[in-house]
Amino acid sequence: MKLLAKVRVVGVPSRLQHRLRWKNSSVTENQHRSGFVAVIGRPNTGKSTLVNALVHEKISIVTSKPQTTRHSILGILTEPEVQVVLVDTPGLHGGSSRLINRAMNRSATASMTGADLALFMVDATGWTSGDNHALERLQEAGIPAFLVINKLDLLKRREDLLPVLENFSARGDFAEVIPISARRGTNLERLLDTIRQSMPLGPQLFPPEAKTDRSMEFRIAEVLREKMLSMLRQEAPYGLAVEVLALEKRSDLILADAVIWVERESHQGIVVGRHGEQIKKISTSARMDLEAIFSRRFYLTTHVKVKENWGDSVRALRQLGYEESL
Repeated sequence: MKLLAKVRVVGVPSRLQHRLRWKNSSVTENQHRSGFVAVIGRPNTGKSTLVNALVHEKISIVTSKPQTTRHSILGILTEPEVQVVLVDTPGLHGGSSRLINRAMNRSATASMTGADLALFMVDATGWTSGDNHALERLQEAGIPAFLVINKLDLLKRREDLLPVLENFSARGDFAEVIPISARRGTNLERLLDTIRQSMPLGPQLFPPEAKTDRSMEFRIAEVLREKMLSMLRQEAPYGLAVEVLALEKRSDLILADAVIWVERESHQGIVVGRHGEQIKKISTSARMDLEAIFSRRFYLTTHVKVKENWGDSVRALRQLGYEESL
């Protein structure tokens, strides 16, 4: 398949820009490859699962609900001869006029600006109008792209794969077409090897120990939100946001104080639960995950407050970290 002509779009997302100043003087450009890889697609195609699997660490939260990812998040894979900076993105979607949804779409689109490669992820069980919408945004960016067909494990028969490959690959000009199962790890080494070979020559862009660009506060908030998305009824989770108000790091203990913002009083009752049982379960489950991620004991306190229509408030969204997408 013909490689897409590479059109370099001027500018790198401002959140990434200062990271590019870091250079490892012990690794020269003629010895090493490095680059940014934007992971793009409609909601719920497994983008976050793939990034976590390739980086070998839980960088992004994962649930069965679409639009779980709200921000672009870096997952950094550093090897002796290559550094791959994967950009996990919110699912590209249409049909919503809410400010938060527009911010999510802008974040995903901006991630392709300055990227060296895009992974366009689709679900093997079917191509949708949402895939068409996401593909249009990719084509506008004009960067080389691999078509990554995820969820092979959901195909009922092995012989179903060939027609899927033929059908999906004909929909765009993709440099590579690679079927995978991010959840089961199928074909991930082949995908990663192809990514390595596609990275341009250049020094490391981040310190070798870095796994992500996101702060501990951000990751704590995301894990809490993941638990609510997984444990609460359908009507509540999409109106939830988490803000970490205070964080104290000790040698063997991390203390975090977080507020959970809901848009309606009725949602506050759903999150808290009868006699506070639901928020206790959510906090306990989040604490266990955080202790595994950071290898330290966690003391986590949570408060649930109402901020009406925060998803349509510029001020609230800036407070919650969406300022670069507004």
